[in-house]
Amino acid sequence: MFERRSLSGELAAVRADHAPDVIVLDVDSDFETLPPAAAEDLGLLVDALDPVTHPAAWVPDDAPRPLHRYAGSDFTIGLPGDGTVTWTRQTDPHIVLCKARAAGTPDAFLDFLIAEALVQVGLDVPESFLPFFGDRYPDLDAAVPLDSASVYQIGAALYDGWLGLQTRPVFRSWADDHPGLHDAWVDAGDRLRDRVADLPGAVARGETEFPDATELACAAIKHGLDLPAPFAALDTTAYVDYGADYAVRWASKTFETLGDE
Repeated sequence: MFERRSLSGELAAVRADHAPDVIVLDVDSDFETLPPAAAEDLGLLVDALDPVTHPAAWVPDDAPRPLHRYAGSDFTIGLPGDGTVTWTRQTDPHIVLCKARAAGTPDAFLDFLIAEALVQVGLDVPESFLPFFGDRYPDLDAAVPLDSASVYQIGAALYDGWLGLQTRPVFRSWADDHPGLHDAWVDAGDRLRDRVADLPGAVARGETEFPDATELACAAIKHGLDLPAPFAALDTTAYVDYGADYAVRWASKTFETLGDE
């Protein structure tokens, strides 16, 4: 099910700089959350497994089932919405996983996704949005007057934006040393630019739901795009510093404002 992936020169250099011990694996199937039995098979490729659990109190009763399962005692890697490439520190050494859907991804963009994961796993950051919010996730749930799936989507997006604030300077620095990866980062941002600029209109016209708009805006943060209100308030060093507290406050103020309109 797992096969070590050969890395290009630029990717090998990024791994050496940010996560030198990480193993990059191709997975022969697609997944949102890797089944526990499959996750345990990783034990054949690493030195040790270190499954993580999270307090049940962090997860509202009506939260999507995958979030309850992720917080529980089963060895669980990945959550819906993680995308084509994901990573975990629940193994020693840590691993980056390229899902089967990567087969349809352009090579340059896939290399960027792998490089992004290598940078992320090398940072001192939580592995997913649940430990990022921790005991503040119920507060996010209370601040967002939408269904539990929408709260999940907004929470995952806000974590992605927080990560993007920290990885963006790294991507910018690649212009000289890793030009192929830098070009892929720039190109991906250019493809988002018009969609992000039109977000307020798309939401007002009912063409885009607010959770989808949040996901798109937060994805754009790592590319340094100009964000419209209310998302521009997330592109700040204060968000890096205050993390989940800032995210919950932003959500509360945003939905209060939307409710007044």
